[in-house]
Amino acid sequence: MPTPSTVRTSVHSLQVAMPLYRFIEDRVLPGTGVSSETFWAGFDAIVRELSPKNIALLAERDRLQLELDAWHLAHPGPLNLENGDMPAYRAFLERIGYLVPLPGNVKATTANVDAELALQAGPQLVVPILNARYALNAANARWGSLYDALYGTDAISEADGADKGQKGYNPIRGAKVIAFARDVLDQAAPLASGSHKDASGYSVVDGALVVATGSTATGLEDPAAFVGYQGAAAAPTSILLRHHGLHLDIQIDRSTAIGATDPAGISDVVLEAALSTILDLEDSVAVVDADDKVVAYANWLGLLQGTLTEELTKGGKTITRSLNPDRVYTAADGEKTGAEVKLHGRSLMFLRNVDHLMTNPAILYGNGLEIPEGIHDAVVTTTIALHDLERKGNSRTGSVYIVKPKMHGPA
Repeated sequence: MPTPSTVRTSVHSLQVAMPLYRFIEDRVLPGTGVSSETFWAGFDAIVRELSPKNIALLAERDRLQLELDAWHLAHPGPLNLENGDMPAYRAFLERIGYLVPLPGNVKATTANVDAELALQAGPQLVVPILNARYALNAANARWGSLYDALYGTDAISEADGADKGQKGYNPIRGAKVIAFARDVLDQAAPLASGSHKDASGYSVVDGALVVATGSTATGLEDPAAFVGYQGAAAAPTSILLRHHGLHLDIQIDRSTAIGATDPAGISDVVLEAALSTILDLEDSVAVVDADDKVVAYANWLGLLQGTLTEELTKGGKTITRSLNPDRVYTAADGEKTGAEVKLHGRSLMFLRNVDHLMTNPAILYGNGLEIPEGIHDAVVTTTIALHDLERKGNSRTGSVYIVKPKMHGPA
């Protein structure tokens, strides 16, 4: 008996495994504006045109490797630079086509690039696309608690009673965390006078941040570092700051255990962290057939549609994890103008395809040949990305970010 993955349907010259065919027909194409006939006809044409080229590229890479192996077998050991081995080795590499002449003046321009790539600098995560929980965690890592990160790691020493291993909250360690976080605020958004350590309250007056420090008040050394806030201007629940294009969110909540003991009511400092995430179809996963492909593609689809969820049990309770919403603040001058600041609540998501070498039995072409997996991924993942081009939940500029690995050619 064939497994469901080996039951196929013929579409043009392609033999498509039924789980993949039904997934594309029922879940991918609806809402894209691309008809079934247009999609499969185009897919078939791409496979027929590019698969032979893919095979030829791999054959050329094999030829180069054979040449390299033969040379190193004939010349064992490291190159002797003092004896002039390098010119001969370079001539060999040029002769076999491993090194090629430099091209002329080459210019490349790319439009509609998101700020996370063009303007901001920050961490990028790579996670396996098959694991929905990991994917959601990575996408939501755009914003993270500085207090939690410091308390739970060795960034803060456990000396002098500041251990993190005891049950419950350790106020000694907590004090060190808070002091460290105030140092971060002093570096990223210093006050005109004094320190955030001395703050007893934050408010917004005439579009400017006012920080009470005992019996006096001050503002920011750079007033433009104050971007917005949440809550009432006289008693905000959140203060949004910006430093080198990245944001810091001072959370104020005196009803919490931490905020109740803080002179300014600060309960946390949330940092803009992982700006982008690569959802990986290649090295971190084993996707070997149509069923695996459907799981991977379904997670990519759910992420771009904003519908992906995952249930997990924590502390005896069932939690449903989903994508974080965008963060909305009143602009610094918003009390007068009504202006808002809306920031992306999730990291900018990329999808890494499989490289040129691998094939996959999810689709057969020609005389029963497995489709080159890089071509397969390129067609399906970009079609799925059409769902984001209108809603712009991922890319604000209407772009699609696909990572095509191992594209190096002659140097």
